Amino acid sequence: MESRYLARLRFVAASPAVQGEWTVLATAEERYTTWVGLYSQNTAVVIQLIEEANGQERVLRSWTAQGETASENV
Repeated sequence: MESRYLARLRFVAASPAVQGEWTVLATAEERYTTWVGLYSQNTAVVIQLIEEANGQERVLRSWTAQGETASENV
């Protein structure tokens, strides 16, 4: 099965999300980077870049007020 890539933005952790979905990783990465640039001053924001395949999600990159974390496989 082909992977989908999601960019997910929450203005508060565990709140409803704004999300985009793409089949091309580079497009999702661009949206993730744009959102980090736009919302990084808000300390409650959580932004994630996610790969989804076979109904399973794997967070590739995540940004919070504490900074960015990335999966070892990215």
